[in-house]
Amino acid sequence: MKTLFLSVALPALMLAAAPALAEGSAADPTAAAATNPPPHFPRDLTPEGVKAADDHLALEEVDGAEARAFVAAENAKSLSALTGDRRYEPFRQQAEAILTATDRIPGVSFLGEGLGNFWQDAANPKGVWRRTTLTSYRTAQPQWETLLDIDALAKAEGRDWVFKGADCLAPDETRCLINLSDGGKDAVTVREFDLTTKTFVDGGFVIPEGKHRISWLDRDTLLIATDFGPGSLTESGYPYIVKSLTRGHPLAHATEVYRGQQSDGGYGVSPMVFRDKAGAVEAVLFSRPLDTFRSEIWRLADGKPIKLSLPERVAVEGVMGGNLVFSPDQAWTFDGQDYAAGSLLSLPLGVLGPVRLDIAIGAQRATVFTPTPRQSLQNVTVLSDSIVAVIADNVVGTLKRFTPTSNGWTATSIAVPANSAVGLGDSSKSKGQVFVSTQGFLTPPTLSLADVSTGALTELKAAPAKFDASTHVVEQFEATSTDGTKIPYFVTRPRDLAMDGTGPTILFGYGGFQASFPPAYKPEMGKLWLENGGVFVQANIRGGGEFGPGWHQAALRENRQRAFDDFAAVARDLEQRRITSPRHLGIYGRSNGGVLTSVSITQHPELFNAAVIESPLIDMLRYQDLPAGASWIGEYGDPRIPGDAAFIARYSAYQQLRPEVKYPRVYITTNTRDDRVHPGHARKFAARLGDQGHDHLYYEDTAGGHSNDADPVANARRWARHYVYLSQQLMD
Repeated sequence: MKTLFLSVALPALMLAAAPALAEGSAADPTAAAATNPPPHFPRDLTPEGVKAADDHLALEEVDGAEARAFVAAENAKSLSALTGDRRYEPFRQQAEAILTATDRIPGVSFLGEGLGNFWQDAANPKGVWRRTTLTSYRTAQPQWETLLDIDALAKAEGRDWVFKGADCLAPDETRCLINLSDGGKDAVTVREFDLTTKTFVDGGFVIPEGKHRISWLDRDTLLIATDFGPGSLTESGYPYIVKSLTRGHPLAHATEVYRGQQSDGGYGVSPMVFRDKAGAVEAVLFSRPLDTFRSEIWRLADGKPIKLSLPERVAVEGVMGGNLVFSPDQAWTFDGQDYAAGSLLSLPLGVLGPVRLDIAIGAQRATVFTPTPRQSLQNVTVLSDSIVAVIADNVVGTLKRFTPTSNGWTATSIAVPANSAVGLGDSSKSKGQVFVSTQGFLTPPTLSLADVSTGALTELKAAPAKFDASTHVVEQFEATSTDGTKIPYFVTRPRDLAMDGTGPTILFGYGGFQASFPPAYKPEMGKLWLENGGVFVQANIRGGGEFGPGWHQAALRENRQRAFDDFAAVARDLEQRRITSPRHLGIYGRSNGGVLTSVSITQHPELFNAAVIESPLIDMLRYQDLPAGASWIGEYGDPRIPGDAAFIARYSAYQQLRPEVKYPRVYITTNTRDDRVHPGHARKFAARLGDQGHDHLYYEDTAGGHSNDADPVANARRWARHYVYLSQQLMD
């Protein structure tokens, strides 16, 4: 099976009362709320009490009349302030030139005997799906064959189609499932496409819009988890039933092969079909999420699902020679052997079933890799006779090849540039190859092809520079958080920066869902910000995955405040180093980063003069009621449970806004068609800021979805608005 997805398959978010004391440690929000509660702090923290205290519930209606009027008024105000700025049009033009440039590296996947690519530019803003040969791709001007023109399809059908990837059946990969989103939503319509005729298959598979989980079983059979009708979705709106759908049969006639429970959390049950290098099925597994991070893994054997004896926190990486390759995200003991969280393991599928094979597997043979305290497993590709993995070492990437021997595993380093982000792209078991990308804050991306049998890395494409990097340097520092933990962060600054606290600085953070942020080339940021003398800082705070599952789990649920404290510690460290000062320091975060930035503003308004709060979660006491919020309960906790509501209320920014506090003029932005993080979060926060007399900007785009990948021309306008605002706040 060959899959090309353009956005993250699992819709993870890529997720206080009184302001903090000036000395740095946060005040106890619970105590402050008890004596001097914010005006909209709920009288009680039950769902009913939270709802009763909310005077902007109408803004949760995505297309409601009051919501539309609010958005129209706020958009007019914000567009006047941002697009009327003299910098807007140059920024927009520069961003569009970058995002639609024809000298970008075309990202490719193996597609039959050739390579597939999805391409967007000024002439094709919705994009074309196309293919070429590896030989042609190596040339300066590859010859591309168009497979599907999304602009033409959208025009012909009168739909705002956004291409969300293709899943092609091995080994010939001529039949593909095309995922089409209306306006950029996560929900997609699926249609079968024939690469030999370059047309949709007459009478082929067609799955109506939904948040599906689909895998090819064979040419005439799909394993599908979707909305099968009333009662077939979880509270989060994701499927929990897998059925087998045969060609020519309607969805209503599909046969059930696996069932979780309607009370399941996370992102819905997923069928996984693993194949060998000839395309033959090696294993069929089902992942049943119990919550955001805990799951059960089941194997289909003799037509029946059997539960595997795996830890609940686990990442399944692949199957090799009858062995399951996986990484436990918790310390795990199996068959008398102890395995570390974040390690990479390989065990025969037969020993993991309820009736296990009588095979003694020692830890030395089972353990592929065990990280040190400052290392973490980032990307893994499982091939026929070896494994390739990206290992982060103090947040920068290294590349390793692991091969099995009779006594264990042998690790070999594959040379990559130092101080880089290293990523693994598509791979081919039949060819024994995997695409490898490298980049840095000031170093444009390079795409190479690794021959796994030899460990040779051959460069295929190198992207040209999109901004002048000679003016800046990159440094890595550590800040000390409230509890003494060392928090690494990167600074990209002008070489000749006057260390007097006047450097206009953007501080970026995320801190959730075990997502890692290594050094990465951000061309629009470099052009619109660095070239104008700006500083960019990336904080690797807890909640992320930079140092493995422990780094993430340290900031879960009741410990969420640690992520906010880490971020504030980096801000103070920047001030102590005289890189910047509160007058010139702004923050940026989106999705889960919107929790971070909104909380940072309410807890520490004295530290910042700007905040771009994009596609955010903000009302954390009602997030579970805004689709698809309930899927993240494993990350944040459940506000319907009194104990959870108590610790969430300590930081939920929507309830913690105070009219007497001086907040910086913030910029909140979201998307009407975001079906991952509900636009009501952003709308309500902006409305309450306005009610309390706080200056702010709010802009809501009408298309693009959570990923903002619908249209590069529209995306250029988005980045121009961001950087105009940041320039106004931090440079003017």
